[in-house]
Amino acid sequence: MIKKDTISACFLKKPARLAAAVRWKNLMLSAALLAILALVVSMEACRKSDAAPAVRKLSLEVPAGFPPPEDLFKDNPITQEGFDLGKKLFYDGRLSKDGKFPCSSCHQQFAAFATFDHALSHGVKDQFTTRNAPGLFNLAWHRELHWDGGINHLEVQPLAPITAPNEMGETVEGVIAKLNSDSRYREMFRAAFGDETINSQRMLRAMAQFMGMMVSANAKFDQVKQGKASFTAAEQAGYAVFQAKCGSCHKEPLFTDLSYRNTGLTLDPGLRDAGRMRITNRREDSLKFKVPSLRNVEVTAPYGHDGRFFSLGAVVDHYRFGVVDGPTTDPLVKRRIGMSDNEKSDLVQFLKTLTDQSFLKDPRFAEPVE
Repeated sequence: MIKKDTISACFLKKPARLAAAVRWKNLMLSAALLAILALVVSMEACRKSDAAPAVRKLSLEVPAGFPPPEDLFKDNPITQEGFDLGKKLFYDGRLSKDGKFPCSSCHQQFAAFATFDHALSHGVKDQFTTRNAPGLFNLAWHRELHWDGGINHLEVQPLAPITAPNEMGETVEGVIAKLNSDSRYREMFRAAFGDETINSQRMLRAMAQFMGMMVSANAKFDQVKQGKASFTAAEQAGYAVFQAKCGSCHKEPLFTDLSYRNTGLTLDPGLRDAGRMRITNRREDSLKFKVPSLRNVEVTAPYGHDGRFFSLGAVVDHYRFGVVDGPTTDPLVKRRIGMSDNEKSDLVQFLKTLTDQSFLKDPRFAEPVE
């Protein structure tokens, strides 16, 4: 016979076992839910790491008094990441065939990104280029580039020197292959454009962002205009000479009207550079070259499309005494420009007020430190 106390004990133990089983089941469910949650979090983290990184937008600074720039960045918005990539490319010798000639070898910051002290720049295989390298600044205001206007957009400008056999001597395919082999470049292209794809369009757009941000508008001249400085007597007199005899072609504030003019130079017998006519094939464009900006002119010697003038005084003397009256010589200089020695001296003093020291030393445009 089963005792009453035994039956009571059995009934008492069964609920306890059931409760323990329920607690165990709940614990297992909780563990499973935690595992699923951890998996979801892990997958989300992976998705975030694969997603395009955020970019920091930059804007082109338009100095007071400057006209609106060309709409160069409508489809190529400037970012800090794109700018940094463009700077690295600008200073990288691997864009040239032998690795020795980056863009910066012909465009040096202390010379306003012109070539210091060389009439013609140097290229691969100890060759010379056929033109004097112009300074690089305020390019966002230029619809056309080069002395003859043969390049019509900043984004494609680097293709000319990169592929020219007497300049950087490389191919686009060769450059892209070098960049693809560098993990740092893959990271920078991803940061700038969303993934690691390296192609010519992205390379050129990054370089355009860097060069397009090179704005020079803080010379003494600008400070005088803003009431922050004053001209000396000689500089003031030189400014008057400039306005009367130079300002038609070198219009403020860019100090160029961006036109093409024959300023009465003779044809170099070796180079035989016909200027704008090489692009248009029109005889009326013979010996016409783009009017250069006079900003930073003090540091961009030698002067002229072929670097034939080694001083500002020599340039002024050309207009006083050396203009050749040919079929396409500009009417403004056909009869030369009358100027006394004192006026010449004052004019040169004024031109030196166009030097923008802050631009020449701006760390944003300096060679990157790896």
